[in-house]
Parts: sequence; C-alpha cells; structure tokens
Amino acid sequence: MAFNQDIHSLTKKVIFHVYNYFKTIATDKSKPELSDFFQQTREVTAKACGVSLACVKKVCSEAKKELEGGPSNKIAFKSPRKNYKRVKIMSSLDDFDNEVIRRTIHSFYDKGGFPTTAKILVAMQEKINYPDSKTSVKRILHNLNFKYRKCNDGRRFLMERNDIVPCRVKFLRKMYELRQNNDTRPVVYLDETWVNQNHTQGYIWQNSENTEGVPFPPIGKGARLIVCHAGSPSFGLIVNNSKLVFRCKSGSTEEYHSQMNADIFENWFVEMLTNLEEPCVVVMDNASYHSALAEDYPTANTRKAEVQKWLEKKRIPYSPVETLCELREKVKMAILKEKKYKLDEVALQMGHKVVRLPPYHCQYNPIELIWAQVKGEVAKKIQHLQNGRC
Repeated sequence: MAFNQDIHSLTKKVIFHVYNYFKTIATDKSKPELSDFFQQTREVTAKACGVSLACVKKVCSEAKKELEGGPSNKIAFKSPRKNYKRVKIMSSLDDFDNEVIRRTIHSFYDKGGFPTTAKILVAMQEKINYPDSKTSVKRILHNLNFKYRKCNDGRRFLMERNDIVPCRVKFLRKMYELRQNNDTRPVVYLDETWVNQNHTQGYIWQNSENTEGVPFPPIGKGARLIVCHAGSPSFGLIVNNSKLVFRCKSGSTEEYHSQMNADIFENWFVEMLTNLEEPCVVVMDNASYHSALAEDYPTANTRKAEVQKWLEKKRIPYSPVETLCELREKVKMAILKEKKYKLDEVALQMGHKVVRLPPYHCQYNPIELIWAQVKGEVAKKIQHLQNGRC
C-alpha cells in the first residue's frame, strides 16, 4: 500500500489490533524467543498486513490521539472523505424553452391526458433535445409555478399555483370588457420565437429496424435565430417594418440573455409603436426584458438609510426604531400598489394601451399559431436540404 494513500476506518482498526497483538507478545517475558522476534513491532505489523511502515505509524499516531481523549475500547478511526462528483442538474432554461414546456403541458390537457413527469421529459427530449433527468424536470416545473396536486379520481396531476389563477382571470376579464364596450382600437399581439439551425420535424414514419429515413442532427445543436414580430388582423396579419431577427449560439443561456435584453427590446418596441397607424391595444407577455420597472425601487442590498429616504420620498410613514426587515415589507407593499412597467408608460405616452398576458399563458397569444406554422415550414425546408446532401 502506498505511503500517502488514505485508508478506511475499518482497515485502520484491523491494523491497530494486529499491532497491539504483536506488541503484547513482544512484552511477554515468559516467551523470550517470540519477544525477540517481535521487538520491531511496527515493521512486523506492516509485513503482516501488507501495508507500508509509514501507514502503520500513521494509524498508531491517530490511535494515540484518540486514547488521550477516552478509553481504548472506543477508538474512532476516521475514514477518508468521499469526493462525489455530483451531476449538475439542468434546471434553468431560457424563456423560449420554458414556453415550449408550458405549451407541452397544456397540450396534454387539451387531449384529455395527464402530464406526468416522465411524459413531460420525453416531450422535452423530442422538442428541445433536453439532456437531463426527471429530477431536473421537477425543478423546472416548480420554477414555472406548477404544483403536483391530487385530482378527483385519485390520480395526481400538475396544477398552477393560486397566485397565477387571479392573473388569468384578470386578463380574460379585461379582454372581455374591451369587446363588450365596443372598443374599436386594433389589438396587436407581439412575441418572440426561436429556430435552431437543425430544426426538423420531431416525428417521421420509419420501419421497425430504423433503416428507412435520414438521420438528422439533434435539433438542439447548431446556431439559433431569435425572431421578434408583431401582428394584428387589422393590419393585414403583421405590422409593417416590425421584424427583429438576430443570431445567437444554441444552448447558451448566457449568450442569449447577453443579446436579448431590456435595452434591445425597448428600442424595437418603440420603433414598432411608431409603425402603428392608430392607437392600439398591445398584448404581450411578462418576460423579464418586457418588464423593466418605470422607477427604481430599493433592493435586498439597499442600506437602511437609503430605504428610509425612499419611504420619506413616497410619504410612507415609518418609525425610526423599525428594523430593515420591517422597512422592506413596507417597500414591498408599496411596489404592489404602485408597480408600473417602463414599456407600459412609453406606450401610454404614444397613445397606446398595454395589456399583459397571465404569467406563462402563451396560449392566449394568437401569434403563437403563426410561429407554429412558420417553424413547420422551416423544418420542411431543412429536411429537404438534408435529404439533398445524403
């Protein structure tokens, strides 16, 4: 055994017992022939156990320290620390992949099915080439505000949290009121989508041996195009001069967020509004780069004096003896009452009204149907090109 190799506690215990046995024989005066043989007890122990002399010395030293703190029958040798290489869980996806998962779950309900974790994982592997496990999928669903609840027939299925339901009701009621009040303003829907370089159809007819058909590269590999557009039936399906297309690396969340940010989206949004011929109702989702606040609020890292100054500016009463945690609660309540988005204010100044979709409810955005048709045509074109190369 190597000099510096760490060994298990049970092995150390055996070595120490062998050493103590030989040491007892070496101190026995009634057997001088054995006593002389075992005078070099540590060397003999090393040979008997098949370890190095340094290893025996290390075990004896560890036992000596333990004996100083307690009785000899309670020596607790330490095992080497196990260095586990934990598999990194892929539980954070970009906004586009999250919307794919959301639509997948709702498609199960539309077909009368039950979206279990295993079924969702299979769908994710087909649609976005997801490489991880069911545990990761559960974390993603939790991040998307889904819960696993018991249904009436004793089975369990995914449901949304209660804080999402009021947002959905609020949106539907607002759109209903616009129609009931005969609001003549055109409704403009905007959204983003993505197309990978190797985007192909997920299912094709093949024989049982998979000898027919062309093996395509994984759809998650290659460059990714991000497309942003706006549409309305009042303007002939799409808003003129409102297309934004740029390229980023597929599978790289950092690259995606470094390009599609609040500043870029705001510039495109303002330019799109200038192309509208009349005041409109603009419907969009709550993506992070859509939801920059019109006013800066104290954050979790803001100092107490600055929070107090902000409360004074807002004329919100507080006591000097209140702790920072209490002041943060006052800030939180004020944000809930006065929360205004920067883009909503910009649209209002230009004569338009913004209506926000409920969180993760892309199915209420008709432009998603257009994206589905566009991506279907892209898949056919790519497959045609791939067939031509084979």
